[in-house]
Amino acid sequence: MAKAMTSDARKKDTREKIELGGLIVKAGLRYEKRSLLLGLLIDASRRIKGDETEKARLTTIGVEAFGNDAD
Repeated sequence: MAKAMTSDARKKDTREKIELGGLIVKAGLRYEKRSLLLGLLIDASRRIKGDETEKARLTTIGVEAFGNDAD
């Protein structure tokens, strides 16, 4: 039973990582260096902490990008 739970957790973790990688591709950043991508994410994380306006602005951009999936 524990082995099955571990396998399920690993599958879930793998699926989540694949989905997150897809976001990088969708943002047009597939060929950027990993250090740049990490820097972008760290900077964004710092900017949205406690700044609901910035969080809302970035969320709007993301919602619009998901709405353009046909592109």
